Amino acid sequence: MLCMMHVRNFAIIEEIEVEFAAGMNVLTGETGAGKSILVDALGLLLGERASADVIREGQDRAEIAAIFEPTTEAKAWLEERAMEAGDECHLRRVISRDGRARGFINGNPATMQSLRELGAMLVNIHGQHEHQALTQSDVQRRLLDARGDYADKLAKTATAWQRWRAARDARLSLESESSDQADRIEFLQFQLAELDSVAAQPGEFEALESERLRLASATDIAERGERALAALSEGEPDNAVALLATATREIEALADLGGEISEALVLLNEAQTSLGEAATTLHRFVASTEHDPNRLTEVERRSDSVRALARKHRVAPEQVHAQAEALRAELERMENADSALEQQIEAEQTTRADLDKLLKPLSRARRKAANAFSDQVSDDMHALGMQGGKFVVTIETDEAAEPQIHGQDRVRFDVSANPGQAPQSLAKVASGGELSRISLAIQVAAGQRKGVASMVFDEVDSGVGGGVAEVVGSKMRDLADSCQVLAVTHLPQVAGQAHHHLRVSKMTDGKTTKTKIVPLSSDERVEEIARMLGGVEITGTTRKHAREMLRMATSRAKRS
Repeated sequence: MLCMMHVRNFAIIEEIEVEFAAGMNVLTGETGAGKSILVDALGLLLGERASADVIREGQDRAEIAAIFEPTTEAKAWLEERAMEAGDECHLRRVISRDGRARGFINGNPATMQSLRELGAMLVNIHGQHEHQALTQSDVQRRLLDARGDYADKLAKTATAWQRWRAARDARLSLESESSDQADRIEFLQFQLAELDSVAAQPGEFEALESERLRLASATDIAERGERALAALSEGEPDNAVALLATATREIEALADLGGEISEALVLLNEAQTSLGEAATTLHRFVASTEHDPNRLTEVERRSDSVRALARKHRVAPEQVHAQAEALRAELERMENADSALEQQIEAEQTTRADLDKLLKPLSRARRKAANAFSDQVSDDMHALGMQGGKFVVTIETDEAAEPQIHGQDRVRFDVSANPGQAPQSLAKVASGGELSRISLAIQVAAGQRKGVASMVFDEVDSGVGGGVAEVVGSKMRDLADSCQVLAVTHLPQVAGQAHHHLRVSKMTDGKTTKTKIVPLSSDERVEEIARMLGGVEITGTTRKHAREMLRMATSRAKRS
């Protein structure tokens, strides 16, 4: 459930922090005080699109944060993403004046998609225009599926559908390739013949470049090498080896002194060994380097051939061999494409058969849930003053149509608001007041499904009054037995049913406007209910009526 919200610099809210409890919570206040602004802030926190317009005038950014007690489903979601934080879930969103919006889950940066996914497991928000969305077929199907006890069938169907679609897409891809297969094969064969005429080997180009540089520098190598060898060991009498041997003999005569002399002697002996090895290696290198113009021409011709192919195929010279192998693999695959297509067609047929086996059981489960849902919403419509009204969930299955991820069923909410009228699509119901009450009945029925954490009703009781308003409040209170309910309302009949009452008020000093929210005591609650009942002046009679309304709500709750 929603435990606490903190809002700063959002619309007319400078800064507020409000706590919520289990059961039914109502927010009341004068029109324009900012009751629905809190719901708007909650919606943005849960991933709705934001703009800089929501930031309080004169401020650089707005911040919204909340603490939730997560559901089992939400905990699993958090654990899967390594965002778990015990029995609390902290959400935060920051909206900057430059239009950027950042979200956080338990201190971790989060995308808006992540906030929406998690938010759907924590809160269901029903606005005063919710009935507009309820006229959409997809929304109606999701409501029924959420209410029904067949989540396992939905999951299996979705998995089977995804496998079938993947197999179908792979088959279409192979068919598309086969349409110009002959031309592609001919082109690949031409390219491979060209590459194979050179037959570059792995590492060959690097070796050619090294040999080319050595051959091209043969004269320079010979001259410099001979001078270096003369300086090292072949010059007389002052070559490096001879001089180092002389120095070593002189130090050996002092070896008995030990200490640093001994260390110097060790280093001189090591230097003699290293110098000798260097002279031997250099001699071998110089001897192996011959001035061979024919070999240089051959190496350059081979290197240029590899370079030319590399430019043509737009790869590095070192990658010519790898390019040939890649084209060879593609050619082999295309030459075997007919066999691959046959296998893919068989895979598509198999996955479609697996999907078809799941579609009818899913439809049967939907129809069973539809009957129960229809009866419950019809009963709630009667309680809401629509005697004789009837709600029917109609399911149409087109077995010839291509399956969707949710099956082949099309769900439609039909309703008859008055006795004797044939049920018709919810989208065709003319009366706004009737549609509002039907919408509320649907929302309450859908909200009673197991696992929902919090339900927010933002003035969904608009357009009703009198005894019907009292029933609306009673329905919300009943709903609060299974989940937390937050209701923004103008109706005293609804507010009187709540377990917890918060008043939203607006203050101004003539320059700025601020909103504050405070929980009401028993006496303050009487005053607020009286304000909602009365006119400009609140009389003793109005207060007495308010006390009676609260007393009756409490008594009714105890009896139930």
